[in-house]
Amino acid sequence: MTAEHSTADTIARYGADALMAAQRLATTPTASKAAALRLAAAAIREDATLILAANARDIAAAQASGLSGAMLDRLRLDPARLEAMAAGVEAVAGLADPVGEIIDRRERPNGLVLTRVRVPIGVIGIIYESRPNVTADAGALAVMAGNAAILRGGSEAIHSNRAIHAAMVRGLVAGGLPEAAVQLIQTTDRAAVGAMLAAEGLIDLIVPRGGKSLVARVQAEARVPVLAHLDGLNHSYVDRAADPAMAREIVVNAKLRRTGVCGATETLLIDRAYADPLPILTGLLDAGCELRGDAEVRALHPAILEANDDDWDTEYLDAILSVKLVDGVDDAIAHIAAHGSHHTDAIVTSDEATAEHFLARVDSAIVMWNASTQFADGGEFGLGAEIGIATGRLHARGPVALEGLTTYKWIVRGTGQTRP
Repeated sequence: MTAEHSTADTIARYGADALMAAQRLATTPTASKAAALRLAAAAIREDATLILAANARDIAAAQASGLSGAMLDRLRLDPARLEAMAAGVEAVAGLADPVGEIIDRRERPNGLVLTRVRVPIGVIGIIYESRPNVTADAGALAVMAGNAAILRGGSEAIHSNRAIHAAMVRGLVAGGLPEAAVQLIQTTDRAAVGAMLAAEGLIDLIVPRGGKSLVARVQAEARVPVLAHLDGLNHSYVDRAADPAMAREIVVNAKLRRTGVCGATETLLIDRAYADPLPILTGLLDAGCELRGDAEVRALHPAILEANDDDWDTEYLDAILSVKLVDGVDDAIAHIAAHGSHHTDAIVTSDEATAEHFLARVDSAIVMWNASTQFADGGEFGLGAEIGIATGRLHARGPVALEGLTTYKWIVRGTGQTRP
């Protein structure tokens, strides 16, 4: 048997086990799912020392291989992040269960009563890179929405993912849920990704969470429906009517709070009619941010470097920011349409009409007014956690949490009607 066939057979076994688990989870009461997730959160806390030691192994290997600072930040766990991970699982357990929710109800003239009801999707495959917290977030969300999950994390986080997964499964099983509710593919062989993408009939939905190359491969090869999470090529636009202190604070936070997250601003657009952009630029430079711009922008400060054409289309995930002056809100909207990734874009202005124009015209999953793009996060949206930020237009958009991991079915109740 070839290695390729061996990998495909292994994924088929994962899929078969997940299918059986999904059938049980689909009808598991909300209280039972919530109780099991709380036990999973407790198990993560109990295994904190083991998980942090496993993460230290991953960090050491990543540093030796030259992984970037942004990717190291995504990979790194510490006691505070581990506690946040466990708290996130508990938060999911406390959310309203979408399964069984009646979306709408109607009665036809012939007496038929039709309802649309939320149901689980089934088996969800999540392919992700770097962030070990996704192991807990994705597993918890899938289970609470009545789905089974098959997780394939990146090789750089393999030890962390294994330790987190082991703790979660121990808690879920203690709560009476099937062991295959959340499965982690143990191999780092890239062939496992291909086998997941070809697992039509075993996996109902693939969610890729990673860089452009991963998402491009998934979209090119998948024979399973894909919920795409593209790069966060986000913009903050400072309008002529922006409050100066607010603009400076928002922009610095949007870029530098955490540079390695998908909600970080990568391009700053400033209205040419804005009175004094220099305090914003010096605030960024003083905080250690490298700025890049054209000749017009570079004339504002000698430390600003020259931008090239690629900069407007680059997700830096680092303390680097492209800066451009634009002729008002419509010019900003045009730049975002040409270079954005439909993830998150923000306007800073005191003019309500301008803000509403921007909110209506920018075609992104998340559009903000007077707020940092770093709020692009399921937890900040009150969703408990997220499986990713969907940038497409179908099924789900923006932070994908419990509701995004369900579909619906029609239920028709009759009293003996036949169609003439």
